Amino acid sequence: MATTTFPTAPARTHELPRMADRLCHATGALLILSGLFHLAVLVVDGGPWDGPVSWRKPATFGLSFGLTLLAVTWVTSYLAVGARLRSVLLAVFAADCVAEAGGITVQAWRRVPSHLDMETGFDTAVSMTLAAGGAVLVAVLSAFALASFRHRPTGPTGMPLALRSGFAILLVGLFSGAAMIARGVHLTRTGHQAAAYASTAPLKPLHGISLHAVLVLPALAWLLSRTHVSEPARTRVLRAAVACYALAVAATAAWAVATYR
Repeated sequence: MATTTFPTAPARTHELPRMADRLCHATGALLILSGLFHLAVLVVDGGPWDGPVSWRKPATFGLSFGLTLLAVTWVTSYLAVGARLRSVLLAVFAADCVAEAGGITVQAWRRVPSHLDMETGFDTAVSMTLAAGGAVLVAVLSAFALASFRHRPTGPTGMPLALRSGFAILLVGLFSGAAMIARGVHLTRTGHQAAAYASTAPLKPLHGISLHAVLVLPALAWLLSRTHVSEPARTRVLRAAVACYALAVAATAAWAVATYR
């Protein structure tokens, strides 16, 4: 039995998916603990909240990767994906989450930037590893997103809509992150290091808001299923929530485009 407190779809009969789920639950919990620890370090040690060198980065990335890993592990149990393929994709995703958060954490303790830093050979290796890890994240989550659209997901009323909308908005977050890295690497390689760090700022809100739709919308569908509200009413509430989330993403994207240089 999984140790997470997240609601789960009907139990699978094979041991491999259960092992993959347990691995992801444990890894997600450790990443969240790491994020909380570094948040405490920020409070005690002080320092800036913004900027390329800040305790904010291991704190927010640890929390974000941990929550996303737990969310993806949960919601993919509703998808029509083969047990072995799902387990492999989740294992790759979990390893990539650790690599991403780990690289950021190592550089935070070294007091140097984690992304777009090519001052030394080691810094370049970390920066390129994080960029490659981002590509892996896009590939794995795109595969799950495609599965959600190819076959109707299972689950309570509204869950298919929540999953498809959540994955679609999640992809917006992933591609905005890829755009930040691509733009920053180009500026760094052309000798504009300070501009590279500054160039990521307009897309950060869009990136952050979009990433967690895959948790928020399915969680709302599940919570509504635990109420006595009628199914048509639950569907209307969920559709309104999806519309509001999409509107927030669109407004943030418009702001990013208006301020992007």
